[in-house]
Amino acid sequence: MSAGYADPPQSPRFRSEPHLRPNLPTPGSVLPSFSAFALLPSLTGALKEQGIVRPTDIQQASIAPLLRGESLLGVAETGSGKTLAYVLPLLHQLKALEEAGDPVTQVGMPRGLVLVPGRELGEQVAKVLKSLTHSTRLRVRSAIGGSKKKVARQSVAGNFEILVATPGRLTQLLRSRELKLSDVRTLIFDEADQMIDPGFLPVARRILGACPREVQLVMFSATLPGALDEVVDSLFPAPPERVRTRGSQRVVPTLTTINRDVQNGHRLPHVMDLLREVPRVGTMLFVNTKAQVKTVAGWLDEVGIPYVAYAGQMERQQRRINLAKFRDGEVSILIATDLGGRGLDIELVERVINVHLPQDVDNYLHRVGRTARAGRTGLVVNLVTRRDAPLMNKLERRAGSDQA
Repeated sequence: MSAGYADPPQSPRFRSEPHLRPNLPTPGSVLPSFSAFALLPSLTGALKEQGIVRPTDIQQASIAPLLRGESLLGVAETGSGKTLAYVLPLLHQLKALEEAGDPVTQVGMPRGLVLVPGRELGEQVAKVLKSLTHSTRLRVRSAIGGSKKKVARQSVAGNFEILVATPGRLTQLLRSRELKLSDVRTLIFDEADQMIDPGFLPVARRILGACPREVQLVMFSATLPGALDEVVDSLFPAPPERVRTRGSQRVVPTLTTINRDVQNGHRLPHVMDLLREVPRVGTMLFVNTKAQVKTVAGWLDEVGIPYVAYAGQMERQQRRINLAKFRDGEVSILIATDLGGRGLDIELVERVINVHLPQDVDNYLHRVGRTARAGRTGLVVNLVTRRDAPLMNKLERRAGSDQA
């Protein structure tokens, strides 16, 4: 049964379609360009227009098995190109079906579904998809929390191939029967560690149950705690292809890290020194709580430094406005909680300052992953107190194991 939704019919997996089997490179081979995957010319042409020539490690490891129709679990460091790793095979597969005489004909029945935990990541994923579909001519729709229900309903009203959705909004559309998942060929969980945590897991199971039994299930994440291994195994009907890059669970090599000791909790002098030493640089100031956001904001107000804030307790519309100001360069400082540590891909972020360090290594990795993305350089400055010793010890052990 499909957990309250219409029981889907059986649907063939991509691997059963002979016309969808390009001449793929052998595992472990070095790929100088995307042309080695024999992707559709419209896709490789779009990549060239954007100046994207060579696949990253996660793309090299993931694209071939995904093109073969295999289910996959991929873990790679932030900024390593995970979105493109699943977007390219998805677009190739769906366009190949259309060219083989099997186009989408049913209203509100997508064939590709990308599930994301939040609005900002959803908007970014949709943007990447749409940037590659101008010549490939596939239709991308969004159903994302934070927008009006009417907008989501209008978005899924016609024929389209790909849907990017958040769990809550998707569930609403399924209950109202404005959307059906019975023709979904590929289901992708982005930020999988969030999508299958206890809060999201029941909804994730219901959505998976509404898809065909042989759906190609794909999960990508920057971090995946070992405690979730059993949950992952329970979701995949068969053991998936597992891909983990050498840089996963670590910071990227283009990131420079500086640790500053803080005595007696006096963080303000360090923050002011850093902002004055190199002003007007895209900077994210990370804290742990709403109260700490207000404290840091008060410091900046006193000295007249412009900023915007981004925290979970804020109204969604205000978060969106603030993020747009930061993304567009109207202000160069964003004060954020861990909500800002996930999914945001803002090219101008050159520096991350952990005013208050998190307790968890995974949250630390997500935070510092907001800079030094896609091969660019970046700087992280950690303000370290005695309370941060456990976290710093864990990070040092990881750095030591890298050098061993």
